[in-house]
Amino acid sequence: MPSSEMAVMGKTIMILRLTGRVLHDAVSFIVFSLLDIFDLILCFAFKAVDFIIEAEWKPCYCTSAKEAITSSGKILVSEQGESKIVCLTSTKLGLEEISDTLYTRPSLVSEISKSTVNELKRFKVEDKSSTVTVQSSEKNIKKGTTRSTFTVNSTIVGMLRGKIGGQQLYPTSRWSDCDCKFCTSWTTSSKETLFVRAEGPKDKAKEDVLFVHGFISSSAFWTETLFPNFSNAAKSTYRLFAIDLLGFGRSPKPADSLYTLREHLDMIEQSVLEPYKVKSFHIVAHSLGCILALALAVKHPGSVKSLTLLAPPYYKVPKGVPAAQHVMKQVAPRRVWPLITFGASIACWYEHITRAVCLVICKNHRLWEFLTKLVTRNRMKTFLIEGFFCHTHNAAWHTLHNIICGTGSKLDGYLDSVRDHLKCDVNIFHGKNDELIPVECSYNVQQKVPRAQVKVIDNEDHITIVVNRQKVFARELEEIWRGGDRVVN
Repeated sequence: MPSSEMAVMGKTIMILRLTGRVLHDAVSFIVFSLLDIFDLILCFAFKAVDFIIEAEWKPCYCTSAKEAITSSGKILVSEQGESKIVCLTSTKLGLEEISDTLYTRPSLVSEISKSTVNELKRFKVEDKSSTVTVQSSEKNIKKGTTRSTFTVNSTIVGMLRGKIGGQQLYPTSRWSDCDCKFCTSWTTSSKETLFVRAEGPKDKAKEDVLFVHGFISSSAFWTETLFPNFSNAAKSTYRLFAIDLLGFGRSPKPADSLYTLREHLDMIEQSVLEPYKVKSFHIVAHSLGCILALALAVKHPGSVKSLTLLAPPYYKVPKGVPAAQHVMKQVAPRRVWPLITFGASIACWYEHITRAVCLVICKNHRLWEFLTKLVTRNRMKTFLIEGFFCHTHNAAWHTLHNIICGTGSKLDGYLDSVRDHLKCDVNIFHGKNDELIPVECSYNVQQKVPRAQVKVIDNEDHITIVVNRQKVFARELEEIWRGGDRVVN
């Protein structure tokens, strides 16, 4: 083909790509602008229904916040022009674990329009709406450093005051949550611990392995795929622990919880490490679970024998950019394509739309499971559906923001600790076709921890990296654990 024709073809392809990108951006702008309006409508609708059914409504994160600063280290709550001081310190509350993406999610229109942004800034100064601000006391601020300030909604303070005071504002499921025996089994237990599926020898186990699932999943992600495919030698050597994270599967789903990193880690420790007397262990984690795995490894550096991460959501945060906001925009860029990105964008940006989705899907998960079995003639296992459906909106919403987005500023420190203070092997697996968490995230981890081994699996995505290759992956894990035993011993 002549060079001139090739040049014309190249320009044509470039123009088509540019046109497609412009159309995609235009459609995305229209769709998410409409969703902004729809979410606002649902906000009022849910408040009305909550009040009718429960005689009160749980505050949401929609209200704008006015920055009210105190230098005493206390919390100033200002609502409808009336202010009061809440005598609780930020250290006790752990407000640093609450992501600002919960209550700072600007609409797409406001982000694109400069004039709208300026108007919002002016409005922010004059706004009289509900606010909560926490500031470190003067003696804790070093000279030459920026003042540390947290601004949060009054709903957060209300929930935290209830937890510290021993009260449970919303201990069980709300009207929009599922109340079946599977989802509420934790309410009949005297101990508030996670659901744990344990397999292997009880007394003479050589090592322990902890499996941590990802977002809106459950322990079945491991027990239905890997557990049946481990060799007899592995089953007689290792104790295998697969947990349902706080708020998911059969684990407790307290409606007054903020599902912070601390809460998740505490529940793992008191549900597995302490009762089973786990002294040293291997960790296998997927997606969101990788963040918890890193935090757990840093907290117990001498106990971790190997760290296996699948699709870790680690995004490099540019200097000077708010970490949580940056991560949210990477995970959920508000684009209509691909579909998994569209779903992630809705899950991150729209508090009330996601509650409506949970009302339709999670509350009626038994119906959807029945229809799935009926359509597939009972040939399809429903463990993925169970993991996807069996959670509350409160658990999913807070876990997504406080763990994935809120730890954006912490992961660098965790990875530095793994690199400098842990001796265990680090292995990373990532599906090449993963459209939710890009492969670059795994290579970002490797740049921070050079000894980490990254394996990219062709033709697999975020889920099929395990589900489609459970036998192969089981063998790979056994080899990793044997290597970990040699390194530590």
